[in-house]
Amino acid sequence: MAAEERGESVLLDGGGGSRSLGAPPTADPRLRHDQGVFLYSLAGGAPALLVALVLLWTGDHSLKLQWTLTVLALGAWLSFAAAARSRVIRPLQTLSNLVAALREGDYSIRARGASWDDALGLALAEVNALAESLRAQRLGALEATALLRTVMAELDVAVFAFDGEGVLRLVNRGGERLLAQPAERLLGRHAAQLGLAASLVGEPRRVVEATFPGSGGRWEVRRTTFRQDGLSHQLLVLTDLSRTLRDEERQVWQRLVRVLSHEINNSLAPIKSIAGSLQVALRRQPRAPDLDDDLGEGLQVIAGRSEALQRFMASYARMARLPAPKLAPLAVSDWVRRVAGLENRLPVEVCPGPPLTIQADGDQLDQLLINLVGNAVDAALETGGGVALAWSAADGMVEVRVIDEGPGIANATSLFVPFFTTKRQGSGIGLVLSRQIAEAHGGTLTLENRRDRPGCVARLRIPL
Repeated sequence: MAAEERGESVLLDGGGGSRSLGAPPTADPRLRHDQGVFLYSLAGGAPALLVALVLLWTGDHSLKLQWTLTVLALGAWLSFAAAARSRVIRPLQTLSNLVAALREGDYSIRARGASWDDALGLALAEVNALAESLRAQRLGALEATALLRTVMAELDVAVFAFDGEGVLRLVNRGGERLLAQPAERLLGRHAAQLGLAASLVGEPRRVVEATFPGSGGRWEVRRTTFRQDGLSHQLLVLTDLSRTLRDEERQVWQRLVRVLSHEINNSLAPIKSIAGSLQVALRRQPRAPDLDDDLGEGLQVIAGRSEALQRFMASYARMARLPAPKLAPLAVSDWVRRVAGLENRLPVEVCPGPPLTIQADGDQLDQLLINLVGNAVDAALETGGGVALAWSAADGMVEVRVIDEGPGIANATSLFVPFFTTKRQGSGIGLVLSRQIAEAHGGTLTLENRRDRPGCVARLRIPL
């Protein structure tokens, strides 16, 4: 394991040779730096040495003393020149080793003698600080990469990264399961060999039907580009929609069964009870004098509950068989004013708005707005408030607002639940049908409580 990965630091004092990774030096007729330093050191002491030797050899001294002092002077001259050379060269070797280590990606080496009170120590301290900064960045990048790989491995979606040539460079576990092969056999292969070439062209976000070695069904394809090492790559994400759709379908069926069971049982329970009571009365001997009246009342209750059950099933069939809208030009102003004029229980205020025309099914939108206005009037009558209609345009959408001064929404989570209603005579499908009509036109329908005062605001947004 490298010293950097163990968190250790290696100290350099210039004793070793340079770790330069460059090409081998070629012959240079000029003096090397260390040779120049050595020669300049010799030249600096040469005048004094010559003067001393001249005085020594021209004086009245013994030959033994002259040679002894000459050897000592020459030895001291050469020794100090070599020491000066080493004093200059060794820090440069230390800096060279540090820079070479940084270039190799080893950020654990540090130099001794770093200080902030002299020029050489300052240079060593700055290089040490640079190495520490690069080491921290390297550790941060390694940790971020490890976290990214962990997150990608735990994702249920299949993630692929392709280079500019369409060669797979990265795949997560979801991608391995989708292609039924380990990453070792997938990396380095072209998208066409993996059956993913069609996913790298076309719309960057779409839903497709596709079959892969590991699974098949409906898939959401999402594709984006990113750059690595200056080169363009493509990130491909495939999400299996089949399981999500199956879960949603199962939940819808469960809700449907609960609603149907509740309503049917509410009608069948009294029918069964009354039918049993009538059978007992018919078998009784002698017959009760008011038997005919009991039979009439019982049959009337059975007929009423049967009719209610029939209305319920008709309402559900109506909601399930909503036809596709027949688009035609529709003036928003005329549409809003026409619906407001149909309400005779309470005057509906129509606020002025811009002249707008949309492509829509006028009959369906009439039914939608009639439902919203009717609900708003019902709420306003409880508190003696009013109802207003307004419209505006923004971001390519027309927004029609139905504003009431009623008590507001008590249970917002059940607004669009089929057959849920707080009205005594309500069917519980008005808002569900209204939202279906809005979504069939590519729009949305939302209801929320007013913030400035009691009441509710219904917002219908339809594309212009």
